[in-house]
Amino acid sequence: IREKTNSAKQLLKAIDERQKTIARIAEALLILQKDFFEKGIDKLKPMIMAEIAEILELHEATISRAIANKYLKSPQGFFPFKYFFTSGYSSSQSGKEISSRSIKQQIIKIINEEDPAKPFSDQSISNMLKKEGLKVARRTVAKYREEENIPAASLRRVH
Repeated sequence: IREKTNSAKQLLKAIDERQKTIARIAEALLILQKDFFEKGIDKLKPMIMAEIAEILELHEATISRAIANKYLKSPQGFFPFKYFFTSGYSSSQSGKEISSRSIKQQIIKIINEEDPAKPFSDQSISNMLKKEGLKVARRTVAKYREEENIPAASLRRVH
């Protein structure tokens, strides 16, 4: 009985530690992604797990295990914790880092606002983003468009 009791205590302690780790990660995200939580998805900054790990003085693998299959509820909606860890682009105009998710949102916005009779090519979208100070290659636009299940311009064209 003593062995089972000790085992149960260890399990409860491990669960408590994991909950504390998740709470610390969430707090760090709230600070680092403040603009996202206050202003919306297009303000998501690129961030890697190593940044949070360094701030919290934990191993990157600990962060990864702690956030696996965990979600965060925010004013912007429900998001898997992994959503906040994304690569980014540097804006040539402001020098600020912009997440790849924000780029995807801009591509979706451009496509949603296009003339259905004359949809924009991937190169046209790339050029538009370039005018906004974001150097995004045509093939990257195509990749993001495909990831969002948006067909090519020739298939979006309505006569």
